[in-house]
Amino acid sequence: MANHFISSNRKQAYLLPPSIDEWLSQDHLARFVVDVTEQLDLSSILKYYTGSGGSSAYHPQVLLSLLFYGYATGIFSSRKIERATYDSVAFRYIAANTHPDHDTIATFRERFLPELETLFVQILLIAQDAGFLKVGKISLDGTKIKANASKHKALSYAHANKLQKQLESEVKALMQKAHEADNSDENDGMDIPQEIIRREDRISVIKEAKIKIEQRAKERYEKEKKLYDEKIAKRKAKEEKTGKKPRGKTPKPPSQEIKESDQVNLTDEESRIMKTSGGGFEQCYNTQASVEHDSRLIIHQHVTQNSNDKQEIAPTFQWFDTYPELKPPLMVADAGYFSETNIALCEDNKVTPYISLGKEQHNQPLEKRFKEADPLPPNPTLVEKAKHRLQTQEGKKIYSERKSTVEPVFGIIKHVMGFRQFMLRGFEEAKGEWNLICIAYNLKRLHTMRA
Repeated sequence: MANHFISSNRKQAYLLPPSIDEWLSQDHLARFVVDVTEQLDLSSILKYYTGSGGSSAYHPQVLLSLLFYGYATGIFSSRKIERATYDSVAFRYIAANTHPDHDTIATFRERFLPELETLFVQILLIAQDAGFLKVGKISLDGTKIKANASKHKALSYAHANKLQKQLESEVKALMQKAHEADNSDENDGMDIPQEIIRREDRISVIKEAKIKIEQRAKERYEKEKKLYDEKIAKRKAKEEKTGKKPRGKTPKPPSQEIKESDQVNLTDEESRIMKTSGGGFEQCYNTQASVEHDSRLIIHQHVTQNSNDKQEIAPTFQWFDTYPELKPPLMVADAGYFSETNIALCEDNKVTPYISLGKEQHNQPLEKRFKEADPLPPNPTLVEKAKHRLQTQEGKKIYSERKSTVEPVFGIIKHVMGFRQFMLRGFEEAKGEWNLICIAYNLKRLHTMRA
């Protein structure tokens, strides 16, 4: 019987050396990542490579491309990226058939995290020049990303005090035991000095943790006191203007006391316990992103330790002040961002706000959905204008776009790219890594748009 199988001789010799370039399709994402990276101004990184002598270093273009493509395809570990330069044709192409080791990749990533912000902006400007990005409406939203920290390593203020007392009592008992041992010929086999050192080291760690908790409590009080003073001042001004006592309860002054539940995580002390969308609480960072409606590109990003989004409008505008060429004319956000102050911030920055004033109502009756907005009252406040704007048919349409803009982007990052937890520890490191994942997302998006 004739053999019609395709030959699969794995030891087939080549007449000429194979070319990696020929093995990768012309429209592959890896090629696009390399092409874009080669257009970037890397002078802020290259200036650190001015030294002479020693072994040759891998070019930053190569290492950046490996990181960009790795994060775009769900490979975040430096060890896995190193392995991929052997196993994957795409990674081999990016590395030009070289194999940077994981220490090199990890060190480069950690060292140049601050430089990623300018690269993030450069890629957006390249997109603008190519006609893929025209900044118009944006949607701002946040999502919680788990920190590289176990919630079981969190130490509360109450438990810290209890543990400290216990350890100090044990040290005292061990000192007494050591004194008795000096006057006795018996030896129970216990290394008392070592046991004392071990407990004293733990006490030192606990004391440092308590100081950090106390400092956080102080910072929280200062923030709450500022907000309290602003609310009281507004109520007083309103009472003086109208001659009537403002409706609603008078705000309670904040407490300076440290809560027993206040805590710090011992593996990533800069992360915070936050409520997640799936319910429950995790050690997290709150990541923010502004997504342009037409292109679906992330045009702004930052990371915060605040679990509440209400404070994130101000840093967003500070970012746009630094990069005015990306500043949008219109901003959409959910009720988590609403406050009178935030509405005023938008107006001051000449950005039209479409920020929900309350929780969205689902399954509204037909007549309510298509009802025209009531007319504005005489001399309307900024909040009244914002509320009226959302009640118009145009406002409803613009606000509804949020669900098909920023929320799917977070879905792609978490479920397609697989980024559900930071690899790096620390607030500054988390900011840099979020920058990296946003760059990777934008490159994937631009590659799709170009096709």
